[in-house]
Amino acid sequence: MSKNYDLKSTAAAHIPAPVFSYGPPSPAGPAPKIGLMGCGGITEHHLKAYRAAGWEVVAFFDPVRGNAEKRRDEFYPDARVCDSADELLDIMDIGIVDIATHPVPRAGLIEKAAAAGKHILSQKPFALDAATGQRLVACARDAGVRIAVNQNGRWAPYFCYLREAVKAGVIGDVGSVHMVLNWDHTWTAGTPFEEIHHLMFEDFGIHWFDAVRSFFPGADAVSVAASVSRFPSQPVKPPLLGGAIVAFPEGMATLAFNGGSRFGARETCTITGTKGTLHAVGEICGIREVEVHTEEGSAIAKLDGSWFPDGFRGAMGELMRAIEEDREPENSAADNLKSLALVRAAMESADTGKQVAPDFPFLQQLNPSTS
Repeated sequence: MSKNYDLKSTAAAHIPAPVFSYGPPSPAGPAPKIGLMGCGGITEHHLKAYRAAGWEVVAFFDPVRGNAEKRRDEFYPDARVCDSADELLDIMDIGIVDIATHPVPRAGLIEKAAAAGKHILSQKPFALDAATGQRLVACARDAGVRIAVNQNGRWAPYFCYLREAVKAGVIGDVGSVHMVLNWDHTWTAGTPFEEIHHLMFEDFGIHWFDAVRSFFPGADAVSVAASVSRFPSQPVKPPLLGGAIVAFPEGMATLAFNGGSRFGARETCTITGTKGTLHAVGEICGIREVEVHTEEGSAIAKLDGSWFPDGFRGAMGELMRAIEEDREPENSAADNLKSLALVRAAMESADTGKQVAPDFPFLQQLNPSTS
């Protein structure tokens, strides 16, 4: 027996868009002084954000001294260029070390910074394996310092607005999240990123896996099924196509990445709950508005700001505020290990063709308050 569906759209009442605070956080008092380790391309966005916020970077270190000198000259001409990580860590004025190196040397630098009593903002991915992540979280805890991860997408205006709308119960209990991205990621050819086999998940996609967690507050994923493939004639080694299904006790998220798309780049995110739906569509990493649809009607929230540089300001600002308030930052390393666990599960699933349960239990032993 068939059922006839009326597919004609019915005009919804226009309602005011819900108002939320979605700007990047900042400390209420004086900001700690910053030392930057690793001065590669991405640090341009770090430093633009810090300079705009009025935060002082007093020292730079990079194994290639010219990289550190270039960043110093561009942003903080009076800062010091150091010849070693130890020299930077010996500077008493530095309260936070921003460690923006590639992952392999990063773990050792984090341990050194913690031992020197410096708070730490780590580039992502925070660790390459769970055991290393667990050790670094414990190291920072034992040293009495805060360690946060530069999961800067959390403070992209549209991710912030979506997260706040979910937390406020605007759409009820979330049942599904659907995220699709197509863009040109072939710029990674000839760079160290080309050596990351699961580039779509481990380096780029981790922002969206992290966002998925925030859209299911209080719930841990129970399984991940993922796959990767090569885009036709792609010029880089890692597969540029990746997809994942993340299942929660109640609800599911789907993520689709196409890093080989040369034309019409776009990002879409739809979050559906028991009382409404949120839509966000626009340029990659630059969505400017969110649609809100509920029984009361529909609204469009126009957003100010942008991921670059607000996301980078938010990641550091949240760490500064947490230090000031003597608490764990929202983007703590212990919390970030849950996002990393999702990514690791996706990578394992793609490699084995099997559904994988994320490995969360060890986190509760480290920091029960983050579970």
